Amino acid sequence: MTPRCLPGTTDSLIGRIDALLPQIQCAQCGFPGCRPYAEAIAKDRADINRCPPGGEDTLRALADLLGRDTKPLDPRYAGIPSPGVAFIDEARCIGCALCIQVCPFDAILGAPRFMHTVMTAECTGCELCITPCPVDCIRMIFTPRADQVIRKALNPEETGSVANGQHAASPPHVPTMPQRPDSIFL
Repeated sequence: MTPRCLPGTTDSLIGRIDALLPQIQCAQCGFPGCRPYAEAIAKDRADINRCPPGGEDTLRALADLLGRDTKPLDPRYAGIPSPGVAFIDEARCIGCALCIQVCPFDAILGAPRFMHTVMTAECTGCELCITPCPVDCIRMIFTPRADQVIRKALNPEETGSVANGQHAASPPHVPTMPQRPDSIFL
């Protein structure tokens, strides 16, 4: 399908599409990043409904840009869990700063040879920080209320209520996290 009201080259169309994507390079769409997915959309090799992190807002924006009908997320990609947040086990962190270098959102705070921490409000859950960590001290917490799980793990006396007045359940690995409420920014 040819986009309506979009004069210019395919490159400018790719740039416009790419600008609408969330830029977390998660590859959940089946492409290695947002730019290759944008290229595939522009060349009619992929549909606009393959980006779970972008959600309905991105789908609508892409449909508007390209003059296409809005449709729901493709079920083949809808089953992928939504991103959680990264958590650094500070007791194991050696301060190598490799995670800081790969984080495209500056969500990791720290300095070389000092422990690091994740600012959960900035973390998109892209998981790019996990692979370069030489001591495997970074893990993802997948939950709709990841901030509450982290807060509860760091401060067991604090209770965060969720729907129906119940407390957020901690994943099995959470109790091993350090008990330092000042170590994470929420």
